[in-house]
Amino acid sequence: MKKNLILAAAVATLFAACCNDKPEATSQADPAEVVMQNILSRKSVRSYNGDTIPAAVMENLLKAAMAAPSGRDLRPWQIVVMTDKSQYGTVFEGNFNMQKFMESGAVIILCADTTFTAPTRDNPDGPAVTQVNQLWRDDMGAVTENLLLTVEAYGLGACWTACYPYADRMDPIRKALALPAAVVPYAVVPIGYPNGDTQPKDKWDPARVHYNRW
Repeated sequence: MKKNLILAAAVATLFAACCNDKPEATSQADPAEVVMQNILSRKSVRSYNGDTIPAAVMENLLKAAMAAPSGRDLRPWQIVVMTDKSQYGTVFEGNFNMQKFMESGAVIILCADTTFTAPTRDNPDGPAVTQVNQLWRDDMGAVTENLLLTVEAYGLGACWTACYPYADRMDPIRKALALPAAVVPYAVVPIGYPNGDTQPKDKWDPARVHYNRW
């Protein structure tokens, strides 16, 4: 619990910096409310002004992404950061999101290693063998959401564009980046400074909540 409060306080400080507010203005904010507002403010931004994202900010975005939960702690994520727009035509060939990519400050390709090497569960003291990771999709969803929420906290914009399981989007990336056979490009996320004022959607629907039974 203490660790969660510390993380929430860090997000509060981050918001103050992004909004040019004085730090003392948020020092007494309810940590849970700060986190809640960050989550409810997240939205899909589809237009950017093209400005470069500072390296320190990018590193923090990636740190947050990798803080995601992972089944058996296998951490299947592999992340490719694209900033060289001269490569986009090849890497994202045929992708209808190309305009978003070109306007963004960077494009993050979230990939997953779909295998792992370890002793099997029925023979934990045996030799390490390569196995299929059945949980990589769950892990990558968590990675992507962590990234999107941190983008929001920094006052940036992003859009989760689907890659897996569409072969026409996956194949150009795999070929252009020479991904290993077991590595799957899961999602492509353009990130940048918003061009416009996109508003979040209110998705709360109490009719979808069921207590104790359907």
